[in-house]
Amino acid sequence: MNRRDILKTAGLGFAGTALAPFDSFAHKENDNLTNVNALLSGKRKLGSLVVSSVGLGVQNMTRTYQTTVPNRSEMHNIIRTAFDNGVTFFDAAEAYGPLEVERILGEGVKSFRNKVVIATKFGWNIDIETGKRLPGLNSKPEHIKKVVDAMLKRLQTDRIDLLYQHRVDPEVPIEDVAGVMQELMKQGKLLHYGLSEPGVQTVRRAHAVQPITAIQNEYSMLWRGSESKIIPLCEELGIGFVSWSPLGVGFLTGAIDENTRFAQGDIRGTETRFAPDNLPNNLKLVELLKKWGKAKEATPAQVALAWQHAQKTFIVPIPGTTQMAHMMENVGAERVKFTASELQEFNQQLNQIEIVGKRLPDMVQAFSDVEAPAKK
Repeated sequence: MNRRDILKTAGLGFAGTALAPFDSFAHKENDNLTNVNALLSGKRKLGSLVVSSVGLGVQNMTRTYQTTVPNRSEMHNIIRTAFDNGVTFFDAAEAYGPLEVERILGEGVKSFRNKVVIATKFGWNIDIETGKRLPGLNSKPEHIKKVVDAMLKRLQTDRIDLLYQHRVDPEVPIEDVAGVMQELMKQGKLLHYGLSEPGVQTVRRAHAVQPITAIQNEYSMLWRGSESKIIPLCEELGIGFVSWSPLGVGFLTGAIDENTRFAQGDIRGTETRFAPDNLPNNLKLVELLKKWGKAKEATPAQVALAWQHAQKTFIVPIPGTTQMAHMMENVGAERVKFTASELQEFNQQLNQIEIVGKRLPDMVQAFSDVEAPAKK
């Protein structure tokens, strides 16, 4: 079943209803969703922050992977329709646009701002006024304060619900960053603090200064690297995990085949996992999703998101899209459930597929898993 096909009637029906909790059949006996005190209906907890089980990433609402520019009013419409269908978790960043995606999100949620969770990110070296990208990163405390004030204006709000450091700055001790987060919290400008693609020891050091609400890393069946250290660390420390690119930058939807070639400027064209020589092997993953999608009367994308829900109770995927039908499809993943035996069978088949190629170019990957310098 291709993502571009008309969605099944059942999927659309569920997408328009209140989201129901997903039964987890994850790895530990006591790690499940049966604890009614841990979750609200259709929602999950990132630390103490309650969000919808499926969020909406708005990264590409100024420029898609195909390098086209979406219609602004339609992006507002997608944001509002997502909210009408139970989505309360919206993810942006200063670097997206740069700056412009935050403006689009602020415009889109304005009429229901107090009913949603806005997450955004700082950390790249970006001119606050012009949006010009400058070399490297910048998490100097005084710069962060200025960035947050500018974010509040773009988002048309008086506080940011969840603020991530987009990438760890190798020149700024994480204790200094966490200290600024505390200061912003005391001022009411910030409610929760997170990290994206951090090193393990940096997480521990930051958490000791100011409790971290969530870590946002890439995570999908196409790239499971976070399973080795970061997700177990989140479980240990009581930190939520937010997965960016849970659909493998579109790969897990079935929209890419062995003949796909990417437009100039599309980052997927620089990722060797999508190289012509590697696609035929990696498409085994899509075939697995299609097979299970047929059995579950669901799309490959819905199965991929449901699989994430089944791993841990504190994982929240934030698939991004600029297509209304795709957003509705993603929300419909809530209805897809596995029995314990089905999940075991699925994972056995999944583990037999070895993905070839790197997830990111080396120059981009170099910004992940970084440890902040020691505090002197």
